Amino acid sequence: MSAAAAEASRSTRTPRPRADALRNRERIVSAAREMFVEHGPQVPLDEIARRAGVGNATLYRHFPERSDLVREVVVSVMSRTTEQAGSAAAAEADPFAALRRFVHAAADERIGALCPMLSGAFDADHPDLHAGRGELEAAVQGLVERAQQAGRMRSDVAVGDLMVALSQLTRPLPGTACPNMDRFVHRHLQLFVDGLEAPARSELPGSAATLGDLRSEP
Repeated sequence: MSAAAAEASRSTRTPRPRADALRNRERIVSAAREMFVEHGPQVPLDEIARRAGVGNATLYRHFPERSDLVREVVVSVMSRTTEQAGSAAAAEADPFAALRRFVHAAADERIGALCPMLSGAFDADHPDLHAGRGELEAAVQGLVERAQQAGRMRSDVAVGDLMVALSQLTRPLPGTACPNMDRFVHRHLQLFVDGLEAPARSELPGSAATLGDLRSEP
């Protein structure tokens, strides 16, 4: 290859982000995730930059709009929760124990914080969101199906029931007058998970919530 051709080839390559830029981006997303949980998705961006230990210019270079940062946090939470589903399945031979492990791990990821983040001016049709949601739903569906096929989980519930309850029981309450409520999350999740185990102790009203129900418009 001639020197001119080599130079042309180098000029067409997409530059790889520098390691320090990647670290800054990760710190911003991590700080935003914490502050969205604590204060809601409208927390000032300069406060997020301060917690991440970066300047405002660095934050805006990575995320020019608030919606860009919110989307990145949502995708990150979904990705981490999907990984937790895989880890739970690999760690537990009993499929119901795997489901229980996942539920508590998902709570630690603060998956309930997705609800208020998704309720504002937000592009819910972004490809990254579709991909992340699809992977998460498939992973959780697998946990539920294996537990039910083994006869360890009651058959009158569906994955939508699990996702609704998990979101509600782990959803933060920014600015709540009841401090330290997080200490009850795992206790109440355990009560919920006990109710999923077969044999069922009562008949549930209504019908099972499917993933399609969760996506349907009210």
